[in-house]
Parts: sequence; structure tokens; C-alpha cells
Amino acid sequence: MARQGLPLELITDDQDFTHEWLREGQVMGCVTTVKQPLRGCRMVPLGAMKYVAVGETAYVEERLPRGLTAHNFRELPFIAFNRKDDMQAEFVARAFRLKRVTVQQLFVPSSEGQVRAVLAGWGLSVVPELLVRELVAQGRLVNVAPQAAVAVQLYWHCWNLQSGVLDQLSAALESAAAATLDRN
Repeated sequence: MARQGLPLELITDDQDFTHEWLREGQVMGCVTTVKQPLRGCRMVPLGAMKYVAVGETAYVEERLPRGLTAHNFRELPFIAFNRKDDMQAEFVARAFRLKRVTVQQLFVPSSEGQVRAVLAGWGLSVVPELLVRELVAQGRLVNVAPQAAVAVQLYWHCWNLQSGVLDQLSAALESAAAATLDRN
């Protein structure tokens, strides 16, 4: 699309809220966790993105010698995308079977920025596994709760229009998702 000289604007938001941009008519399509398509839209299941909790190696060695537990998570800052992002608390709740979880949070509004903040030793973060896979393999990051991962189902929603541009974008997203996401 961009290579073809077509105007393109990517808007980032928490995946639980992107469908609001579509509902309000501000975007032509969105990737979201919402399964139900809006009226006048089509929906395509993309697959599941796996999220893991990571910390910088020296930080983890110093602050978490026994790993992340139900007893020590409150002592550590978690780096979240924004104030809408509940992935950090959701991950801890699922990992340790807790009902109500509150975590200390710092906000960095990009997934790549969250990873850079973790590498700088700011705290822990729950991020897409595919984003940190190589850094974990290199030993720069540590998966602090390897027994736990959160799989988030993602869906592509777009207006049901006759549009070659929208069809190309949809095809590109579906192809990328098929190559990277789990198809469960």
C-alpha cells in the first residue's frame, strides 16, 4: 500500500478498544479482540497472539531470584501500553489464579518501546512473545513466568465495501497473521 503511493495512517490503541475507532467511522479496518462484527462490516479470525512476561536479565537476577510469584509481583513495576491496557494485571491473575490483581504500572505507548524500557531495567512487561523471542534466546531478557502465557485471539474487522485497496490490505494482514499467529 505505502509502496504503491497510497496514503496510509496506522493508529495504535489497545486491541480491546480498536473496534471503537471502526464504530466511529474513523478507520477503514482494525485488529481487535472483539469477535462480533459491527453492522456493515466483515470479520476474519486472524489467530492467537501469545503474550509472555519478561524482564531484563540483571534486573531479574537481582529482584526475582526465584522468579515471579503470587507473593512478589506487587513489589515490581510493570510497563503497560497505556491506561486502557489491562494485560499486565490479567497475566498475573491468570498465572497465579488470583481474582483481583493490581500492579504498579509505567506507561510506554508502543510494544517496541515497552521492550526497550524492559531492556533499560525499568521493570517487567507482558508483551507479544514473537516480539521478544530473539532477545530471550540471546539471554538479554528472561521469561519470568515460563509456566504461564496468555493467548489473545485477534480478529480483523473492516467495512464491507467493494475496494481493491481494502481487499489488498485485508489479504496482507491475513497472510502475515497466518505466518506468525497460532491458528487455534
